[in-house]
Amino acid sequence: MADNTVKKHKLIQYANGRSLEEINGTVKVPRNISFWKALFMYSGPGALVAVGYMDPGNWSTSITGGQNFQYLLMSVILISSLVAMLLQYMAAKLGIVSQMDLAQAIRARTSKALGIVLWIMTELAIMATDIAEVIGAAIALYLLFDIPLVISVFITVFDVLLLLLLTKIGFRKIEAIVVCLILVILVVFAYQVALSNPDWGGVFKGLIPTGATFAEKPVIGGNNPLQGALGIIGATVMPHNLYLHSAISQTREIDHNDEEDIARTVRFASWDSNIQLTLAFFVNALLLIMGVAVFKSGSVKDPSFFGLFQALSDTSTMSNGVLAGVAKTGVLSTLFAVALLASGQNSTITGTLTGQVIMEGFVHMRMPLWLRRLITRLISVIPVLICVSMFSGKSAIAEHTALNDLMNNSQVFLAFALPFSMLPLLMMTDSKMEMGKFKNSLWVKILGWISVVGLTVLNMKGLPDQIAAFYGANPTAAQTNMANMIAYVLIAAILALLVWTIWELHLGNKRLEEHLKSEGVESAVEASMIDGVENQEAN
Repeated sequence: MADNTVKKHKLIQYANGRSLEEINGTVKVPRNISFWKALFMYSGPGALVAVGYMDPGNWSTSITGGQNFQYLLMSVILISSLVAMLLQYMAAKLGIVSQMDLAQAIRARTSKALGIVLWIMTELAIMATDIAEVIGAAIALYLLFDIPLVISVFITVFDVLLLLLLTKIGFRKIEAIVVCLILVILVVFAYQVALSNPDWGGVFKGLIPTGATFAEKPVIGGNNPLQGALGIIGATVMPHNLYLHSAISQTREIDHNDEEDIARTVRFASWDSNIQLTLAFFVNALLLIMGVAVFKSGSVKDPSFFGLFQALSDTSTMSNGVLAGVAKTGVLSTLFAVALLASGQNSTITGTLTGQVIMEGFVHMRMPLWLRRLITRLISVIPVLICVSMFSGKSAIAEHTALNDLMNNSQVFLAFALPFSMLPLLMMTDSKMEMGKFKNSLWVKILGWISVVGLTVLNMKGLPDQIAAFYGANPTAAQTNMANMIAYVLIAAILALLVWTIWELHLGNKRLEEHLKSEGVESAVEASMIDGVENQEAN
Protein backbone atom coordinates (compact mmCIF):
# COMPACT_ATOMS: atom_id res chain seq x y z
CA MET A 1 0.00 0.00 0.00
CA ALA A 2 2.86 2.35 0.82
CA ASP A 3 4.46 1.67 -2.57
CA ASN A 4 1.27 2.64 -4.37
CA THR A 5 1.12 5.92 -2.45
CA VAL A 6 4.68 6.72 -3.44
CA LYS A 7 3.93 5.97 -7.10
CA LYS A 8 0.97 8.34 -7.12
CA HIS A 9 3.21 11.19 -6.07
CA LYS A 10 5.83 10.59 -8.77
CA LEU A 11 5.73 13.08 -11.63
CA ILE A 12 6.51 10.38 -14.20
CA GLN A 13 4.63 7.10 -13.78
CA TYR A 14 4.28 3.81 -15.60
CA ALA A 15 1.07 3.75 -17.65
CA ASN A 16 -0.43 0.82 -19.53
CA GLY A 17 -4.14 1.23 -18.88
CA ARG A 18 -7.04 2.81 -20.72
CA SER A 19 -6.32 5.68 -23.08
CA LEU A 20 -6.47 9.06 -21.26
CA GLU A 21 -7.75 7.21 -18.21
CA GLU A 22 -8.87 10.36 -16.36
CA ILE A 23 -11.53 11.14 -18.99
CA ASN A 24 -12.11 7.70 -20.56
CA GLY A 25 -15.81 6.80 -20.44
CA THR A 26 -16.69 9.79 -18.26
CA VAL A 27 -19.42 11.29 -20.49
CA LYS A 28 -22.68 9.37 -19.98
CA VAL A 29 -25.13 9.24 -22.89
CA PRO A 30 -28.74 8.19 -22.07
CA ARG A 31 -30.36 5.59 -24.28
CA ASN A 32 -33.71 5.97 -26.03
CA ILE A 33 -33.28 9.67 -26.79
CA SER A 34 -33.96 11.49 -30.05
CA PHE A 35 -31.39 11.70 -32.85
CA TRP A 36 -30.70 15.39 -32.19
CA LYS A 37 -30.25 14.94 -28.43
CA ALA A 38 -27.93 11.99 -29.05
CA LEU A 39 -25.95 14.00 -31.60
CA PHE A 40 -25.56 16.80 -29.06
CA MET A 41 -24.34 14.39 -26.39
CA TYR A 42 -21.81 12.78 -28.73
CA SER A 43 -20.62 16.09 -30.20
CA GLY A 44 -17.32 17.50 -28.94
CA PRO A 45 -14.40 15.17 -29.79
CA GLY A 46 -14.76 16.16 -33.46
CA ALA A 47 -14.25 19.82 -32.52
CA LEU A 48 -10.97 19.05 -30.77
CA VAL A 49 -9.83 17.20 -33.88
CA ALA A 50 -11.05 19.93 -36.27
CA VAL A 51 -8.84 22.47 -34.46
CA GLY A 52 -5.78 20.82 -36.01
CA TYR A 53 -7.18 21.50 -39.48
CA MET A 54 -7.42 25.26 -38.94
CA ASP A 55 -4.37 26.06 -36.80
CA PRO A 56 -1.96 28.94 -37.65
CA GLY A 57 0.02 26.62 -39.93
CA ASN A 58 -2.93 26.50 -42.35
CA TRP A 59 -3.42 30.25 -42.59
CA SER A 60 -0.52 31.42 -44.70
CA THR A 61 -0.74 28.47 -47.14
CA SER A 62 -4.43 29.09 -47.86
CA ILE A 63 -4.20 32.90 -48.08
CA THR A 64 -1.01 32.80 -50.19
CA GLY A 65 -2.60 30.15 -52.43
CA GLY A 66 -5.49 32.52 -53.07
CA GLN A 67 -3.25 35.51 -53.73
CA ASN A 68 -1.09 33.60 -56.21
CA PHE A 69 -3.55 31.34 -58.03
CA GLN A 70 -7.01 32.82 -57.40
CA TYR A 71 -9.59 30.04 -56.77
CA LEU A 72 -7.58 27.28 -58.47
CA LEU A 73 -6.62 25.54 -55.20
CA MET A 74 -10.14 25.44 -53.72
CA SER A 75 -10.38 21.83 -54.93
CA VAL A 76 -7.24 20.95 -52.93
CA ILE A 77 -8.87 22.23 -49.73
CA LEU A 78 -12.00 20.19 -50.55
CA ILE A 79 -10.06 16.99 -51.32
CA SER A 80 -7.90 17.41 -48.18
CA SER A 81 -11.04 17.84 -46.07
CA LEU A 82 -12.71 14.73 -47.54
CA VAL A 83 -9.57 12.66 -46.95
CA ALA A 84 -9.43 14.02 -43.39
CA MET A 85 -13.04 12.93 -42.81
CA LEU A 86 -12.22 9.42 -44.00
CA LEU A 87 -9.08 9.08 -41.86
CA GLN A 88 -10.70 10.56 -38.75
CA TYR A 89 -13.69 8.22 -39.13
CA MET A 90 -11.30 5.25 -39.10
CA ALA A 91 -9.36 6.65 -36.12
CA ALA A 92 -12.53 7.17 -34.05
CA LYS A 93 -13.81 3.72 -34.98
CA LEU A 94 -10.54 2.07 -33.99
CA GLY A 95 -10.67 3.66 -30.53
CA ILE A 96 -14.36 2.87 -29.93
CA VAL A 97 -14.26 -0.75 -31.13
CA SER A 98 -10.80 -1.90 -29.97
CA GLN A 99 -10.78 0.20 -26.73
CA MET A 100 -7.22 1.23 -27.65
CA ASP A 101 -5.95 4.44 -29.15
CA LEU A 102 -3.78 4.26 -32.28
CA ALA A 103 -0.50 4.47 -30.34
CA GLN A 104 -1.55 1.65 -28.01
CA ALA A 105 -2.73 -0.50 -30.92
CA ILE A 106 0.56 -0.05 -32.80
CA ARG A 107 2.67 -0.68 -29.69
CA ALA A 108 0.69 -3.86 -28.83
CA ARG A 109 1.92 -5.38 -32.11
CA THR A 110 5.45 -4.01 -32.31
CA SER A 111 8.71 -4.08 -30.38
CA LYS A 112 9.85 -1.65 -27.71
CA ALA A 113 12.61 -0.31 -30.00
CA LEU A 114 10.16 0.53 -32.79
CA GLY A 115 7.78 2.02 -30.24
CA ILE A 116 10.48 4.44 -29.07
CA VAL A 117 11.40 5.42 -32.65
CA LEU A 118 7.76 6.12 -33.56
CA TRP A 119 7.22 8.03 -30.31
CA ILE A 120 10.20 10.33 -30.96
CA MET A 121 9.08 10.90 -34.56
CA THR A 122 5.54 11.81 -33.51
CA GLU A 123 6.82 14.06 -30.70
CA LEU A 124 8.87 15.99 -33.29
CA ALA A 125 5.75 16.39 -35.43
CA ILE A 126 3.79 17.71 -32.43
CA MET A 127 6.59 20.13 -31.55
CA ALA A 128 6.70 21.33 -35.17
CA THR A 129 3.01 22.12 -34.91
CA ASP A 130 3.63 23.78 -31.55
CA ILE A 131 6.19 26.10 -33.15
CA ALA A 132 3.46 27.40 -35.47
CA GLU A 133 1.19 27.92 -32.45
CA VAL A 134 3.90 29.79 -30.51
CA ILE A 135 4.54 32.07 -33.48
CA GLY A 136 0.83 32.62 -34.11
CA ALA A 137 -0.02 33.39 -30.46
CA ALA A 138 3.06 35.60 -29.92
CA ILE A 139 2.34 37.64 -33.05
CA ALA A 140 -1.33 37.99 -32.03
CA LEU A 141 -0.27 39.36 -28.63
CA TYR A 142 2.16 41.74 -30.31
CA LEU A 143 -0.44 42.97 -32.79
CA LEU A 144 -3.26 43.34 -30.27
CA PHE A 145 -1.39 44.73 -27.26
CA ASP A 146 1.93 45.93 -28.72
CA ILE A 147 3.87 43.54 -26.46
CA PRO A 148 7.46 43.03 -27.73
CA LEU A 149 7.87 39.74 -29.56
CA VAL A 150 10.40 38.22 -27.13
CA ILE A 151 8.10 38.89 -24.19
CA SER A 152 5.09 37.64 -26.19
CA VAL A 153 6.92 34.37 -26.87
CA PHE A 154 7.55 33.90 -23.14
CA ILE A 155 3.92 34.71 -22.35
CA THR A 156 2.83 31.81 -24.55
CA VAL A 157 4.55 29.49 -22.06
CA PHE A 158 2.03 30.53 -19.42
CA ASP A 159 -0.85 29.01 -21.37
CA VAL A 160 -0.04 26.04 -19.15
CA LEU A 161 -2.04 27.93 -16.49
CA LEU A 162 -5.04 27.89 -18.85
CA LEU A 163 -4.59 24.15 -19.23
CA LEU A 164 -4.49 23.70 -15.44
CA LEU A 165 -7.79 25.57 -15.17
CA LEU A 166 -9.40 23.54 -17.94
CA THR A 167 -8.44 20.21 -16.36
CA LYS A 168 -10.53 21.16 -13.32
CA ILE A 169 -13.79 21.94 -15.13
CA GLY A 170 -14.49 18.63 -16.89
CA PHE A 171 -14.04 17.36 -20.43
CA ARG A 172 -17.51 18.34 -21.65
CA LYS A 173 -16.86 22.00 -20.81
CA ILE A 174 -13.48 21.84 -22.57
CA GLU A 175 -15.29 20.65 -25.70
CA ALA A 176 -17.76 23.56 -25.40
CA ILE A 177 -14.92 26.11 -25.09
CA VAL A 178 -13.19 24.70 -28.17
CA VAL A 179 -16.42 24.87 -30.19
CA CYS A 180 -16.89 28.52 -29.15
CA LEU A 181 -13.36 29.41 -30.26
CA ILE A 182 -13.92 27.66 -33.61
CA LEU A 183 -17.11 29.69 -34.10
CA VAL A 184 -15.17 32.90 -33.33
CA ILE A 185 -12.67 32.07 -36.10
CA LEU A 186 -15.45 31.11 -38.53
CA VAL A 187 -17.49 34.29 -37.88
CA VAL A 188 -14.45 36.58 -38.23
CA PHE A 189 -13.50 35.27 -41.66
CA ALA A 190 -17.11 34.93 -42.85
CA TYR A 191 -17.62 38.62 -42.00
CA GLN A 192 -14.50 39.70 -43.87
CA VAL A 193 -15.32 37.58 -46.93
CA ALA A 194 -18.97 38.79 -46.96
CA LEU A 195 -17.75 42.39 -47.13
CA SER A 196 -15.46 41.53 -50.04
CA ASN A 197 -18.31 40.28 -52.28
CA PRO A 198 -16.25 37.48 -53.92
CA ASP A 199 -16.86 35.90 -57.31
CA TRP A 200 -18.95 32.92 -56.15
CA GLY A 201 -18.98 31.46 -59.66
CA GLY A 202 -15.18 31.33 -59.55
CA VAL A 203 -15.30 29.81 -56.05
CA PHE A 204 -17.57 26.92 -57.09
CA LYS A 205 -15.63 26.40 -60.32
CA GLY A 206 -12.44 26.12 -58.26
CA LEU A 207 -13.94 23.18 -56.32
CA ILE A 208 -13.49 20.99 -59.41
CA PRO A 209 -9.85 19.80 -59.78
CA THR A 210 -8.17 20.14 -63.18
CA GLY A 211 -4.72 19.47 -64.61
CA ALA A 212 -3.78 23.05 -63.78
CA THR A 213 -4.38 22.41 -60.07
CA PHE A 214 -1.22 20.28 -59.75
CA ALA A 215 0.80 21.89 -62.57
CA GLU A 216 4.38 23.11 -62.19
CA LYS A 217 3.61 26.32 -64.08
CA PRO A 218 3.04 29.22 -63.78
CA VAL A 219 5.47 30.26 -61.06
CA ILE A 220 4.06 33.18 -59.05
CA GLY A 221 5.70 34.58 -55.93
CA GLY A 222 8.27 31.79 -56.04
CA ASN A 223 5.59 29.07 -55.99
CA ASN A 224 3.79 27.02 -58.63
CA PRO A 225 0.31 25.44 -58.19
CA LEU A 226 1.82 22.05 -57.26
CA GLN A 227 3.87 23.60 -54.44
CA GLY A 228 0.81 25.55 -53.28
CA ALA A 229 -1.28 22.36 -53.30
CA LEU A 230 1.38 20.42 -51.38
CA GLY A 231 1.59 23.24 -48.83
CA ILE A 232 -2.17 23.11 -48.23
CA ILE A 233 -2.18 19.30 -48.00
CA GLY A 234 0.81 19.28 -45.64
CA ALA A 235 -0.77 21.87 -43.36
CA THR A 236 -4.17 20.16 -43.38
CA VAL A 237 -3.72 16.42 -42.78
CA MET A 238 -1.56 15.97 -39.68
CA PRO A 239 -0.57 12.71 -37.94
CA HIS A 240 -1.27 13.72 -34.35
CA ASN A 241 -4.99 14.20 -35.08
CA LEU A 242 -5.35 10.47 -35.76
CA TYR A 243 -3.83 9.59 -32.38
CA LEU A 244 -5.96 12.19 -30.63
CA HIS A 245 -9.26 11.11 -32.17
CA SER A 246 -8.69 7.43 -31.42
CA ALA A 247 -8.30 8.42 -27.75
CA ILE A 248 -10.99 11.05 -27.17
CA SER A 249 -13.61 9.01 -29.08
CA GLN A 250 -13.52 6.80 -25.96
CA THR A 251 -14.68 9.58 -23.63
CA ARG A 252 -18.32 8.47 -24.03
CA GLU A 253 -19.50 5.64 -21.79
CA ILE A 254 -19.97 2.52 -23.95
CA ASP A 255 -21.30 -0.94 -23.14
CA HIS A 256 -18.77 -3.07 -24.99
CA ASN A 257 -20.89 -6.17 -24.38
CA ASP A 258 -23.59 -4.66 -26.60
CA GLU A 259 -22.86 -4.47 -30.35
CA GLU A 260 -25.74 -2.03 -30.85
CA ASP A 261 -24.23 0.42 -28.35
CA ILE A 262 -20.83 0.17 -30.07
CA ALA A 263 -22.46 0.72 -33.48
CA ARG A 264 -24.42 3.72 -32.18
CA THR A 265 -21.27 5.30 -30.76
CA VAL A 266 -19.37 4.77 -34.03
CA ARG A 267 -22.27 6.28 -36.00
CA PHE A 268 -22.60 9.41 -33.89
CA ALA A 269 -18.82 9.84 -33.62
CA SER A 270 -18.80 9.92 -37.44
CA TRP A 271 -21.56 12.54 -37.53
CA ASP A 272 -19.71 14.66 -34.98
CA SER A 273 -16.39 14.39 -36.83
CA ASN A 274 -17.85 15.14 -40.26
CA ILE A 275 -19.83 18.16 -39.05
CA GLN A 276 -16.81 19.70 -37.30
CA LEU A 277 -14.47 18.98 -40.22
CA THR A 278 -17.00 20.61 -42.53
CA LEU A 279 -16.65 23.75 -40.39
CA ALA A 280 -12.87 23.43 -40.73
CA PHE A 281 -13.28 23.18 -44.51
CA PHE A 282 -15.29 26.41 -44.53
CA VAL A 283 -12.64 28.19 -42.43
CA ASN A 284 -9.84 27.14 -44.80
CA ALA A 285 -11.98 27.96 -47.85
CA LEU A 286 -12.72 31.41 -46.38
CA LEU A 287 -8.99 31.95 -45.84
CA LEU A 288 -8.29 31.20 -49.52
CA ILE A 289 -11.23 33.34 -50.66
CA MET A 290 -9.87 36.11 -48.43
CA GLY A 291 -6.56 35.93 -50.28
CA VAL A 292 -8.41 36.38 -53.59
CA ALA A 293 -11.32 38.70 -52.82
CA VAL A 294 -10.38 40.82 -49.81
CA PHE A 295 -7.09 42.08 -51.26
CA LYS A 296 -6.27 43.39 -54.71
CA SER A 297 -4.44 40.80 -56.77
CA GLY A 298 -0.74 40.76 -55.80
CA SER A 299 -1.17 43.56 -53.25
CA VAL A 300 0.03 41.50 -50.28
CA LYS A 301 3.81 41.42 -50.62
CA ASP A 302 4.37 40.07 -47.11
CA PRO A 303 2.38 36.80 -46.60
CA SER A 304 3.38 36.58 -42.92
CA PHE A 305 0.86 37.32 -40.17
CA PHE A 306 2.43 40.77 -39.79
CA GLY A 307 1.94 41.50 -43.48
CA LEU A 308 -1.65 40.26 -43.48
CA PHE A 309 -2.48 42.33 -40.39
CA GLN A 310 -0.97 45.41 -42.01
CA ALA A 311 -2.75 44.75 -45.30
CA LEU A 312 -6.12 44.46 -43.52
CA SER A 313 -5.74 48.00 -42.19
CA ASP A 314 -4.35 49.45 -45.45
CA THR A 315 -7.11 50.91 -47.63
CA SER A 316 -4.89 50.75 -50.74
CA THR A 317 -4.81 46.93 -50.65
CA MET A 318 -8.58 46.47 -50.36
CA SER A 319 -10.53 45.11 -53.32
CA ASN A 320 -13.56 47.42 -52.95
CA GLY A 321 -14.73 50.63 -51.30
CA VAL A 322 -16.80 48.93 -48.58
CA LEU A 323 -13.76 46.98 -47.39
CA ALA A 324 -11.58 50.07 -47.57
CA GLY A 325 -14.03 51.97 -45.36
CA VAL A 326 -14.08 49.20 -42.74
CA ALA A 327 -10.31 48.70 -42.98
CA LYS A 328 -9.80 52.37 -42.13
CA THR A 329 -11.37 51.75 -38.70
CA GLY A 330 -8.92 48.94 -37.89
CA VAL A 331 -11.76 46.44 -37.33
CA LEU A 332 -10.61 43.96 -40.00
CA SER A 333 -7.04 43.74 -38.72
CA THR A 334 -8.13 43.51 -35.06
CA LEU A 335 -10.56 40.69 -35.83
CA PHE A 336 -7.80 38.86 -37.71
CA ALA A 337 -5.49 39.05 -34.67
CA VAL A 338 -8.31 37.90 -32.34
CA ALA A 339 -8.96 34.87 -34.59
CA LEU A 340 -5.23 34.13 -34.64
CA LEU A 341 -5.07 34.16 -30.83
CA ALA A 342 -8.17 31.93 -30.60
CA SER A 343 -6.58 29.47 -33.02
CA GLY A 344 -3.39 29.26 -30.97
CA GLN A 345 -5.25 28.69 -27.69
CA ASN A 346 -7.39 25.98 -29.22
CA SER A 347 -4.29 24.10 -30.30
CA THR A 348 -2.89 24.33 -26.76
CA ILE A 349 -5.52 21.91 -25.52
CA THR A 350 -5.36 19.40 -28.34
CA GLY A 351 -1.56 19.35 -28.63
CA THR A 352 -1.16 18.53 -24.94
CA LEU A 353 -3.74 15.74 -24.98
CA THR A 354 -2.12 14.20 -28.07
CA GLY A 355 1.30 14.30 -26.45
CA GLN A 356 -0.04 12.39 -23.47
CA VAL A 357 -1.71 9.83 -25.76
CA ILE A 358 1.46 8.98 -27.68
CA MET A 359 3.66 8.97 -24.56
CA GLU A 360 1.37 6.53 -22.75
CA GLY A 361 0.74 4.45 -25.87
CA PHE A 362 4.26 4.08 -27.27
CA VAL A 363 6.50 4.12 -24.17
CA HIS A 364 4.00 3.55 -21.31
CA MET A 365 4.95 6.75 -19.48
CA ARG A 366 2.60 9.28 -17.94
CA MET A 367 3.15 12.73 -16.47
CA PRO A 368 0.75 15.49 -15.35
CA LEU A 369 -0.74 17.40 -18.26
CA TRP A 370 0.61 20.74 -16.98
CA LEU A 371 4.18 19.36 -16.84
CA ARG A 372 3.80 17.78 -20.25
CA ARG A 373 2.64 21.13 -21.68
CA LEU A 374 5.39 23.09 -19.96
CA ILE A 375 8.17 20.86 -21.32
CA THR A 376 6.93 20.77 -24.93
CA ARG A 377 6.18 24.49 -24.99
CA LEU A 378 9.62 25.41 -23.56
CA ILE A 379 11.31 23.23 -26.20
CA SER A 380 9.17 24.78 -28.96
CA VAL A 381 9.94 28.29 -27.72
CA ILE A 382 13.72 27.85 -28.15
CA PRO A 383 13.87 27.98 -32.00
CA VAL A 384 11.41 30.89 -32.02
CA LEU A 385 13.54 32.89 -29.55
CA ILE A 386 16.70 32.12 -31.53
CA CYS A 387 14.99 33.30 -34.72
CA VAL A 388 13.74 36.54 -33.08
CA SER A 389 17.14 37.31 -31.52
CA MET A 390 19.03 36.63 -34.78
CA PHE A 391 16.90 39.08 -36.77
CA SER A 392 16.10 41.62 -34.05
CA GLY A 393 18.74 44.08 -35.31
CA LYS A 394 17.61 43.83 -38.93
CA SER A 395 14.62 45.27 -40.75
CA ALA A 396 11.06 44.45 -39.69
CA ILE A 397 10.44 42.69 -43.01
CA ALA A 398 13.50 40.45 -42.48
CA GLU A 399 12.27 39.52 -38.99
CA HIS A 400 8.75 38.82 -40.22
CA THR A 401 9.99 36.73 -43.14
CA ALA A 402 12.30 34.73 -40.87
CA LEU A 403 9.44 33.88 -38.48
CA ASN A 404 7.18 32.94 -41.39
CA ASP A 405 9.90 30.71 -42.88
CA LEU A 406 10.50 29.06 -39.50
CA MET A 407 6.79 28.28 -39.17
CA ASN A 408 6.55 26.85 -42.69
CA ASN A 409 9.83 24.93 -42.53
CA SER A 410 8.98 23.34 -39.18
CA GLN A 411 6.11 21.54 -40.92
CA VAL A 412 8.66 19.31 -42.69
CA PHE A 413 8.48 16.90 -39.73
CA LEU A 414 4.83 16.22 -40.50
CA ALA A 415 5.88 14.55 -43.76
CA PHE A 416 7.98 12.09 -41.73
CA ALA A 417 5.30 11.09 -39.23
CA LEU A 418 2.17 10.98 -41.41
CA PRO A 419 2.70 7.56 -43.13
CA PHE A 420 3.42 5.92 -39.76
CA SER A 421 0.00 6.87 -38.43
CA MET A 422 -2.04 6.43 -41.64
CA LEU A 423 -0.74 3.04 -42.75
CA PRO A 424 -1.15 1.17 -39.41
CA LEU A 425 -4.58 2.80 -38.97
CA LEU A 426 -5.73 1.51 -42.35
CA MET A 427 -4.26 -1.96 -41.83
CA MET A 428 -5.96 -2.39 -38.46
CA THR A 429 -9.37 -1.03 -39.44
CA ASP A 430 -9.32 -3.20 -42.59
CA SER A 431 -8.81 -6.31 -40.45
CA LYS A 432 -11.79 -8.50 -39.56
CA MET A 433 -9.62 -10.15 -36.91
CA GLU A 434 -9.17 -6.76 -35.20
CA MET A 435 -12.53 -5.08 -35.84
CA GLY A 436 -14.98 -7.95 -36.41
CA LYS A 437 -18.18 -6.72 -38.09
CA PHE A 438 -16.90 -3.13 -37.75
CA LYS A 439 -14.07 -3.58 -40.24
CA ASN A 440 -13.91 -1.14 -43.14
CA SER A 441 -16.40 -1.68 -45.96
CA LEU A 442 -15.01 -2.26 -49.44
CA TRP A 443 -15.47 1.36 -50.57
CA VAL A 444 -13.86 2.74 -47.38
CA LYS A 445 -10.97 0.32 -47.87
CA ILE A 446 -10.44 1.38 -51.51
CA LEU A 447 -10.71 5.11 -50.75
CA GLY A 448 -8.49 4.63 -47.69
CA TRP A 449 -5.67 3.05 -49.68
CA ILE A 450 -5.94 5.69 -52.42
CA SER A 451 -5.74 8.42 -49.76
CA VAL A 452 -2.86 6.88 -47.82
CA VAL A 453 -0.74 6.10 -50.89
CA GLY A 454 -1.60 9.45 -52.51
CA LEU A 455 -0.76 11.52 -49.41
CA THR A 456 2.48 9.60 -48.80
CA VAL A 457 3.62 10.06 -52.42
CA LEU A 458 2.70 13.78 -52.43
CA ASN A 459 4.51 14.36 -49.12
CA MET A 460 7.62 12.59 -50.41
CA LYS A 461 7.41 14.50 -53.69
CA GLY A 462 7.25 17.81 -51.84
CA LEU A 463 10.13 16.97 -49.47
CA PRO A 464 12.97 18.29 -51.73
CA ASP A 465 11.27 21.71 -51.97
CA GLN A 466 10.66 21.75 -48.21
CA ILE A 467 14.34 21.03 -47.53
CA ALA A 468 15.43 23.62 -50.11
CA ALA A 469 13.26 26.21 -48.31
CA PHE A 470 15.70 26.08 -45.36
CA TYR A 471 18.24 27.86 -47.60
CA GLY A 472 15.90 30.81 -48.15
CA ALA A 473 13.68 32.06 -50.95
CA ASN A 474 16.36 31.85 -53.68
CA PRO A 475 18.67 28.87 -53.08
CA THR A 476 21.69 28.45 -55.35
CA ALA A 477 22.07 25.48 -57.69
CA ALA A 478 24.51 23.87 -55.24
CA GLN A 479 22.07 24.35 -52.35
CA THR A 480 19.22 22.89 -54.40
CA ASN A 481 21.34 19.84 -55.24
CA MET A 482 22.24 19.42 -51.58
CA ALA A 483 18.55 19.73 -50.61
CA ASN A 484 17.65 17.05 -53.15
CA MET A 485 20.36 14.75 -51.82
CA ILE A 486 19.21 15.21 -48.22
CA ALA A 487 15.57 14.66 -49.26
CA TYR A 488 16.39 11.40 -51.10
CA VAL A 489 18.30 10.08 -48.06
CA LEU A 490 15.36 10.96 -45.82
CA ILE A 491 12.87 9.34 -48.22
CA ALA A 492 14.99 6.16 -48.22
CA ALA A 493 15.05 6.23 -44.39
CA ILE A 494 11.27 6.74 -44.24
CA LEU A 495 10.65 3.84 -46.63
CA ALA A 496 13.01 1.57 -44.66
CA LEU A 497 11.25 2.49 -41.41
CA LEU A 498 7.87 1.87 -43.06
CA VAL A 499 8.99 -1.62 -44.10
CA TRP A 500 10.13 -2.27 -40.51
CA THR A 501 6.79 -1.05 -39.16
CA ILE A 502 4.72 -3.11 -41.62
CA TRP A 503 6.78 -6.24 -40.90
CA GLU A 504 6.36 -5.91 -37.13
CA LEU A 505 2.64 -5.21 -37.52
CA HIS A 506 2.37 -8.36 -39.66
CA LEU A 507 4.14 -10.45 -37.00
CA GLY A 508 1.97 -8.90 -34.27
CA ASN A 509 -1.18 -9.76 -36.21
CA LYS A 510 0.03 -13.35 -36.59
CA ARG A 511 0.48 -13.60 -32.81
CA LEU A 512 -3.00 -12.13 -32.25
CA GLU A 513 -4.52 -14.56 -34.76
CA GLU A 514 -2.95 -17.56 -33.01
CA HIS A 515 -4.16 -16.28 -29.63
CA LEU A 516 -7.73 -15.82 -30.89
CA LYS A 517 -7.74 -19.31 -32.42
CA SER A 518 -6.67 -20.76 -29.08
CA GLU A 519 -9.59 -18.88 -27.49
CA GLY A 520 -12.00 -20.21 -30.12
CA VAL A 521 -13.11 -16.76 -31.37
CA GLU A 522 -12.84 -14.98 -34.71
CA SER A 523 -12.07 -11.41 -33.67
CA ALA A 524 -10.64 -9.33 -30.85
CA VAL A 525 -14.05 -7.63 -30.49
CA GLU A 526 -15.75 -10.97 -29.91
CA ALA A 527 -13.09 -11.97 -27.37
CA SER A 528 -13.57 -8.65 -25.54
CA MET A 529 -17.35 -9.15 -25.40
CA ILE A 530 -16.97 -12.69 -24.04
CA ASP A 531 -14.56 -11.45 -21.36
CA GLY A 532 -17.02 -8.69 -20.46
CA VAL A 533 -19.91 -11.12 -20.04
CA GLU A 534 -17.77 -13.49 -17.94
CA ASN A 535 -16.69 -10.61 -15.69
CA GLN A 536 -20.31 -9.53 -15.21
CA GLU A 537 -21.34 -13.10 -14.30
CA ALA A 538 -18.41 -13.39 -11.89
CA ASN A 539 -19.47 -10.16 -10.17
